[in-house]
Amino acid sequence: MLVSRLAVIGVGLIGGSLAKALRLQHQCGEIVGCGRNVANLKQAVELGVIDHYTHSMAQAVENADVIVLAVPLGTIRPALKEIRSFISPNAIITDVGSAKGCVVEDAKLELGNLLPQFVAGHPIAGAERSGVSAAQADLFIKRKVILTPISETNPNAVQKIKQMWEICGAEVIEMNVEHHDEVLAATSHLPHILAYTLVDLLANMETTQEIFRYAAGGFRDFTRIASSDPQMWHDICLFNKEPLLTMLEKYQSHLQMLTQAIQSENSNQIKELFMRAKTARDQFKG
Repeated sequence: MLVSRLAVIGVGLIGGSLAKALRLQHQCGEIVGCGRNVANLKQAVELGVIDHYTHSMAQAVENADVIVLAVPLGTIRPALKEIRSFISPNAIITDVGSAKGCVVEDAKLELGNLLPQFVAGHPIAGAERSGVSAAQADLFIKRKVILTPISETNPNAVQKIKQMWEICGAEVIEMNVEHHDEVLAATSHLPHILAYTLVDLLANMETTQEIFRYAAGGFRDFTRIASSDPQMWHDICLFNKEPLLTMLEKYQSHLQMLTQAIQSENSNQIKELFMRAKTARDQFKG
C-alpha cells in the first residue's frame, strides 16, 4: 500500500477525486478530510471518499504520511504555517495549485527544515462543478500531472508523489517552476479569463436576454469554463500575475491586429489568420 494515512486539506473536486482513485486501487489506508464546509465533509464521509473529517488542519496532518493541500492559492501559506509543527518527520506534503512560483515561495517561507519533504504539483484535470459531489475516481486517467521539484526537494519524495499520481492513471511530467507558470498562463489561465470577460460583457448589455436566448453551441463551448470556481481563478490572477499579464498583452496585440484587418477589409490577412488557427487547432489532439 502506497499511502497509510492520507490527509486531504480541501475535499473538493481534485482532493476528493484523488482520494477516490487511490481507494479504488487499494493504495490508501485511512483518509482524513479537512475543511470548513460541514455539509461537504459529511457528504464526503457518506460517499466513502474519506473515513472521517476534522476542521483542524493540525489534527488532520498528525501521523499522515502524505498531506495534500487542495485549497485556493491564497490559502496555501496560512495552511503551511498552521500545519508546520504537526507534520510527521517522514511525511510528504504536496499541493494541486495551478500556479507554482507562489506555492514554492510559500513553502520556502513556512516549512523550514521540512522543505525537502514538499513536492509542488499540478494535476491538469478539472471540471466546472466543484465540491466532493463532483469527485470522480477516473478524473486523472490519461491526464497530465506536472511536478515542479526544486533543488531542495528530496528525490524520494518526488518519486512517491509521482507514483501516487500514476496509480490514479495520470502521466507525470517534471518541469521547471517558472516554465510551468508561463505555459499554464498561456494554455489555461488566459482562456479562462477570456471566457469570464466575454460572459460578463454580454451579461451587462441591454440586450442580454436576447443574446443568451439565441446563443448557439459555439458560445456554450467557449464560455463553459466561465462556470468554474471564481475564487480559484481570482487567486490565479493575483498569484500568477506576471506570466498572465505577458499573455494578456500578447493577446491584446493579436486582437488589435485582427481589428485593424477587419476595419481595412484586409480579406487575405483575416483568412490567413483563421486558416493558421484552424490548422493549429486541427493538429491539437487534446
